Amino acid sequence: MKAFTLDHAPSADTALAAMGQGATAIAGGTNLVDLMKLQVATPERLVSIRRTGLDTIGYDGDGLRIGALVTNADCAADMRVRQDWPLLSQAILAGASPQLRNRATTGGNLCQRTRCGYFTDTTQACNKREPGTGCAAREGFNRIHAVLGTSDACIATYPGDMAVALLALDAVVLTQGPFGLRQIPLAMFHREPGEDPSRDNVLQPGELITAVKLPAPTGGRQVYRKVRDRASYAFALVSVAVDLTMEHGRIARCALAFGSLGTVPWRDPAVEAVLVGEAPSPALFAQAADVLLRDARGFGANDFKIPLAARALAATLAQATKG
Repeated sequence: MKAFTLDHAPSADTALAAMGQGATAIAGGTNLVDLMKLQVATPERLVSIRRTGLDTIGYDGDGLRIGALVTNADCAADMRVRQDWPLLSQAILAGASPQLRNRATTGGNLCQRTRCGYFTDTTQACNKREPGTGCAAREGFNRIHAVLGTSDACIATYPGDMAVALLALDAVVLTQGPFGLRQIPLAMFHREPGEDPSRDNVLQPGELITAVKLPAPTGGRQVYRKVRDRASYAFALVSVAVDLTMEHGRIARCALAFGSLGTVPWRDPAVEAVLVGEAPSPALFAQAADVLLRDARGFGANDFKIPLAARALAATLAQATKG
């Protein structure tokens, strides 16, 4: 790890001032510190935001406001989350380990970087780490990589669970920065790689996440399914988040999001449109999977993700529609 300086900001404004002078914000550090050890990230100056007071959860109108520094453990355990937005609690508890959940934060989780082995290995070509060097994963070992939203420049997945649930719940990311306050729908927060995979999200230099807002609870049936190599701490091969409402034996409303399939947390309204108004059936679920995966492309070792995603979607919808 290269030498760096560390300051502690007593407020968001102090942190923003330091970031405006080139400092990198650090919260729980569960991702950034690992990258610093590998010299994938080499900030010369860090500013800790853990003393800025952004660590509370509270009602915001009919919705809920979750501070950027609320730990994953506290968010998952909060009774308001468990009762009205259980999908979020399920997703958080499916991710990481208890030790990491006790340290990782809401804002930091959204900004975590890919776990692609070529990204973390500085001897390998990676356009996300060093633009213009190429993507070794395309012809390399790509079992965990994306099949949706890929480009010639990058096929790395977004690895998290929490953001997948937040996407299905229509969450909004609240930020503060040099140009004032912003409210960014989570569906617009993460960036597909395109020709420039080095930017994972739409945050501007010097911009800080202050909170995540959940809209009013839907009262729907919420299920998070994570398919992984082992039941203990492991990243998803495919994950599915669903929040739906049944009326008179038919799907009246449906929100679906997917993890580890795309280069970003993935949501396709066309999939939801197939389901709404229909009675649940294996044939309907298969039709929805066909729409979801119509543009999916495997790269060899990850070809299995395409049929796996179809089965995971069917199983999740069957569970949710049966109540």
